Amino acid sequence: MTRRATYRLQLRPGFGYAEVAAAAPYLRRLGVSHAYTSPYLQAGPGSSHGYDVVDHTRINAELGTEDEHRAMRAAFAREGLAQVVDVVPNHMRIDPPVNRWWWDVLENGQASRYASYFDVDWDPPERKLRNQVLLPVLGDHYGRVLEAGEIHLRRDGGRFVVRYGAREFPLSPATLDGILAAAGQPDLALEAASLPPSDADDDASVRERHERKERLAGEIERRAADPAVAARIDREVARIEADPDELDWLLARQNYRLAFWRVAGQELDYRRFFDIAELAGLRPEREHVFRDTHRLVLEWTRSGEVDGVRVDHPDGLRDPEAYFERLASEAPGAWIIAEKILQPGEELPRDWPVAGTTGYDWLNVACGLFVDPRAEGTFTELYRDLTGDTRGFEEVARESKHDVMRTLLAADLERLVVFFVRICEGRRRYRDHTRNDLREVLRETVACFPVYRSYVRAERGVARDTDRDATGRAVAAARTRRPDLDGELFELLRDILLLRITGPNETGLVMRFQQLTAPVTAKGVEDTAFYRYTRFAALNEVGGDPGRFGTSLAELHEHNARAAARRPETLLATSTHDTKRSEDVRLRMAALSWMADEWAAAERRWWERALRHRSSDAPEPASEHLFWQTLVGAHPLGRDRAVAYMEKAIREAKTRTSWIRPVPEHEDAVRAFVEGVILDADLMRDVGSFAERLVRPGRIASLALVLLKCTSPGVPDVYQGTELWDLSLVDPDNRRPVDLAAREAMLGEAGTLDAAGALARMDDGMPKLWLYHRALAVRERRPAAFGAGYEPLCATGPGGGEIVAYVRGGDVVAVAPLRGTCPEASLALPRGRWRDALTGAERDGGHASVRDLLAGFPVALLERVP
Repeated sequence: MTRRATYRLQLRPGFGYAEVAAAAPYLRRLGVSHAYTSPYLQAGPGSSHGYDVVDHTRINAELGTEDEHRAMRAAFAREGLAQVVDVVPNHMRIDPPVNRWWWDVLENGQASRYASYFDVDWDPPERKLRNQVLLPVLGDHYGRVLEAGEIHLRRDGGRFVVRYGAREFPLSPATLDGILAAAGQPDLALEAASLPPSDADDDASVRERHERKERLAGEIERRAADPAVAARIDREVARIEADPDELDWLLARQNYRLAFWRVAGQELDYRRFFDIAELAGLRPEREHVFRDTHRLVLEWTRSGEVDGVRVDHPDGLRDPEAYFERLASEAPGAWIIAEKILQPGEELPRDWPVAGTTGYDWLNVACGLFVDPRAEGTFTELYRDLTGDTRGFEEVARESKHDVMRTLLAADLERLVVFFVRICEGRRRYRDHTRNDLREVLRETVACFPVYRSYVRAERGVARDTDRDATGRAVAAARTRRPDLDGELFELLRDILLLRITGPNETGLVMRFQQLTAPVTAKGVEDTAFYRYTRFAALNEVGGDPGRFGTSLAELHEHNARAAARRPETLLATSTHDTKRSEDVRLRMAALSWMADEWAAAERRWWERALRHRSSDAPEPASEHLFWQTLVGAHPLGRDRAVAYMEKAIREAKTRTSWIRPVPEHEDAVRAFVEGVILDADLMRDVGSFAERLVRPGRIASLALVLLKCTSPGVPDVYQGTELWDLSLVDPDNRRPVDLAAREAMLGEAGTLDAAGALARMDDGMPKLWLYHRALAVRERRPAAFGAGYEPLCATGPGGGEIVAYVRGGDVVAVAPLRGTCPEASLALPRGRWRDALTGAERDGGHASVRDLLAGFPVALLERVP
């Protein structure tokens, strides 16, 4: 079917299959072709997003029954909707016992049937963790928790578990010998002690261990049916639990080590999703892992129930290209979208068998059009005056990357160091370099990497020109910044990363290096630097570069032309569940650049008037600067949402407080400041008065952005609820429930309105909904026009640079203003007769006044009249 538009739906308990089915008629009438659902394989209990899958073999029961899931699919079919489903190949949530695979790994170590599924380093740099998985789950240091009697031992039938709070962990069957012997079961004790060891990973030993430990558990349960036997076993369990030394000795023999949660960043021996210890990395590059994690999704694509697959975080995979090749082969004809963050100027590897990205690249190019580059000097001066920070964004980002590598991702860096040390020890020219030298060379190179990651395929000997360019730039920059380190080490690292020097350890370093630069960039830039460098927060968006003050018309036209030629079915997004703010907030903030001097004066005034609400050191200047921009961008912003946002912002900045080391005194002071400002009636009247001036230009810009999204090469994506004005901030604020029934009612009214009638209801968001409905109808009527072909139109005359216009397929023309006004400019329309799909006005091709084109509605969407 024609992939016309998607509508992103965030499933959660309370909004599951039945509710999505009920929304299907609305989605069809709105004009989208695809319901685009968040992940809904079985996730951890209470998951509000679905990215924490615990079982790939079934759908999430918290979202409804199998019957309700079938009814949802039937509703899509009745309404002519296809489905795009979000899949999570990179990681799983590992809370035992709900994750049966992980439970098996903890119980049996490398001898688990599922040990090969997870990216665990069984021989990590920390020798104390050899053949053990570090589990950073304790609320305090292990010894304190143990001695406080907070770790418990329990028998469950024929199996034994460790309990800490609500968490459970299995005891290795091979460590039950002491318990069973003391309970008068010497034969069972001998059987336990003679199980194949947990570090045996050959198939025969794995099978034997599994079969024998299952028989052992069954026999224990059978004998424990005798109350006397059960009592002896349980007394021994209670005795060990009551003795910290005995319990410690038993725990030390397990395939895991319980630890204080704060040690995760420094010593963790399994790959995570970023810094989330509860999400362990998977190995889908292994055929059996891919098969078992994708079986259900592939059944849906092969049956035609699912048309598209959105792949979450492919940059975390060892070889993303190999993954996409396998997925495309197993799901031929599927619409595959990569959730890939491209830096400005970066392109998706051309030979990846995917339709495109989820749209952050287009988002930043398009939204940057609404920023006035002439205001950069004013914003830079204001930022430096208020914060005292003269650094550029690049420097802040590099320092932020270093910070996360010293804390959150230190263990991941250390795994690279091990490979580098082994390589250098085998080469006499480099063997005298210290471990610290090698660590610093790696750390600086990762910090200087200009994109999220490269895609060198060491096993296949493939390094593209783009890989060589990014790696060369990173090494050169790192070498310049660290003249204290031996330059030959940087050259060695470059040659390894570009496959000029090869070997087993070299391959390990190359592949792990690429899996590290992506999370370092995500955590260091998106989740740290964006909250430290707050010069102009409208630019601080996923995949964006806050150091570049806006984009040009030429950049948009170049991006669109490239998409039309290479990836015409890429997604186009303006808000997602991961964006730092909705498009409506972002565009209101962008409008500040159109009144830069007035904004600077207003913010300076508010800083002075808010002095009585500020403590001596809270909030920090950069955080306060972000607060005032957010306050006007999301106006009116209630106290609770403002407090929650600023708490997240200061923890993400990681300068005075953080998620892993919260500082209550600082957070309380920031909370008091935010509440003081919000409750200061006089100050808020001034803030509100200024914010109201942004509302209309922000809304006009939003309508222009909707038009661009619905007509640019690609497939427009509507994030749930944003078809009306939406002033959501970063998650979880943007995952609040959406009233789809109210939107459906408004859509019914929209069908009766003309352009003037829609504009008369500006305050309730009707113009945005109405424009989506009309623009998507044009896409439905003229699919050929949007399938290929893109021709920029250049407006001439005064204000011509403030108009974006182009032709699609020779039959559709889009015209939108970038500054919320209609300048005295003109366009040369292609020959023929044209009708505006929004106002019904007709005109001939040739010279056309922009003011006339936009007389009836803020944007124009012209169709060729036959």
